[in-house]
Amino acid sequence: MNATIPYATDDARWEAVQARNAAADGLFVYAVRTTGVYCHPGSAARLPRRENVEFFDSAAAAEAAGYRPSRRARGERSSAVAERAALVARACRVIEASEAPPQLDDLAAEIGMSAFHFHRLFKAETGLTPKAYSSAYRARRLREELNSPDASITSAIYDAGFNSNSRFYESADRLLGMRARDFRAGGAGAVIRFAVGQCSLGAIMVAQSQRGICAILLGDDPDALVRGLQDQFPKADIIGCDGEFEQLIAQVVGFIETPSIGLNLPLDVQGTAFQERVWRALREIPPGTTVSYSEIAERIGSPKAVRAVAQACAANHIAVAIPCHRVVRRNGDLSGYRWGVERKRELLRREGQA
Repeated sequence: MNATIPYATDDARWEAVQARNAAADGLFVYAVRTTGVYCHPGSAARLPRRENVEFFDSAAAAEAAGYRPSRRARGERSSAVAERAALVARACRVIEASEAPPQLDDLAAEIGMSAFHFHRLFKAETGLTPKAYSSAYRARRLREELNSPDASITSAIYDAGFNSNSRFYESADRLLGMRARDFRAGGAGAVIRFAVGQCSLGAIMVAQSQRGICAILLGDDPDALVRGLQDQFPKADIIGCDGEFEQLIAQVVGFIETPSIGLNLPLDVQGTAFQERVWRALREIPPGTTVSYSEIAERIGSPKAVRAVAQACAANHIAVAIPCHRVVRRNGDLSGYRWGVERKRELLRREGQA
């Protein structure tokens, strides 16, 4: 750890615990080996012996290590969760109302926190950094403006929060995957290469834009997969590729057949800020494990958005690499899967064996 970061060392954290420093709440928790519970630094609980204490960066990390929240921590957490959610929601509104992306220091000062604490809190609650949230929000606004027939490209750029054409064109490829005029034309000019193969789950197609993998589709009919790709990108230049590109197919198929080898591909993922939070959380689920839709909602800081999480999973068009197959209902039922429940069951079985 970097000793210049607040409470970066165990000694500094222990001092905060001894002082019951509430300013450290949210930065770490301490767990007591002899009782199996964890507390926040500002807790009024009786101080344990130092040799029985270990520290974690978050409550989630402590729970992953087998600790449970103390009674005080449970009560504190419910009120703290609501307070954190309100602060982050306020920061999101500030970002959305700003003509240009606000600087981290200015945004933190607006919320009344240090830049370090605010950055950490924002990412923990939303799954995105403030900068990434701002970028995703501007990208969504830009797509909405460009889809409006009444707005010129220049006005769309400025209305989306870019204060100059040059700053927009520096990031146009990252935000849209293509030029603004091509996006407005429905993807005309974009080049998407694809190949179709076979695996034990049926037909599989991998497609790649200039930015990265934009689709991994599973099904029974290879021709239907190609038609689905054409429907998804109706005005793009879609090209069937040669054997060299088919190495991507082999890599994905290899992962499907043997999950333990892992899969690390550059992805071209374009969604709303909420969808990107969900998809990011999905990629953090370890192979061989499952979580519920409500757990994903909790992890991204939106515990009431269970239905929206399910919709984001259904909107995922990159099978396996964004593992929505690892999300199940609260009671363990597999529920729906874009590519069929039987494929979902088989993927989970293989990952469990691995």
